[in-house]
Amino acid sequence: MSERAHTPPPEPTLLRDVPRGRVLVFAPHPDDEAAGPGGALWLHRQSGDPVRVIVATDGVAGDPDGRYSGSAYTELRRAESRAGLRELGVDDVAFWGFPDSCQLSQNDLDLGTDLAAAEITRTAPDVIYLPWEHEGHPDHHALHLVVTAAMRRLDWHGRAFGYEVWNAMVPDVVLDITAALDAKRRAMQAHRSQLDYVHYDHCMLGLNAYRSLVHLRGRGYGEAFRLIR
Repeated sequence: MSERAHTPPPEPTLLRDVPRGRVLVFAPHPDDEAAGPGGALWLHRQSGDPVRVIVATDGVAGDPDGRYSGSAYTELRRAESRAGLRELGVDDVAFWGFPDSCQLSQNDLDLGTDLAAAEITRTAPDVIYLPWEHEGHPDHHALHLVVTAAMRRLDWHGRAFGYEVWNAMVPDVVLDITAALDAKRRAMQAHRSQLDYVHYDHCMLGLNAYRSLVHLRGRGYGEAFRLIR
């Protein structure tokens, strides 16, 4: 066994507040923007930072039992996303409408990269939030690929933070979101169609509580991030 295998990962850095500036958020599905970096987004808005959210897919796979019908369900997911973002103080959101949970072709990935590059150029963000590199859901992973490809294409030099939803990470930083907790909870609870299937708000707030273990002595909540750029 190598010497490196015996070395523990470094302790994550604690952030007491978010970095200031224009913010662009990439979410794979309607609700990931709240479940992942929702606390960070509330803190940005409390500081007066402009926040724009891009939701990549239509979210139709979030109804496996077929309780809703066709395009009406897509509109419901978008309405839930808007309502949740209002709880975070965000009113700037756009929907790309890629099909949910489909195997994306190279053409889809190229189109996604083009769209991400256009959004970065349009918004000129100082901070980007995107799924971290080892998210297990294929839509999350694909969005990580297209956003990082767009950043490379543009030679973008801001700060990018990878957030966790589907898979927990070994983080580089943990942001104290204790003050944002109630707003994040309300934002997730706005997605009633998803809570009918999974109590993901319970799961994500449990993960956020766990993230307080290292620096906050278990007396608060944190969001974990990987430093992408």
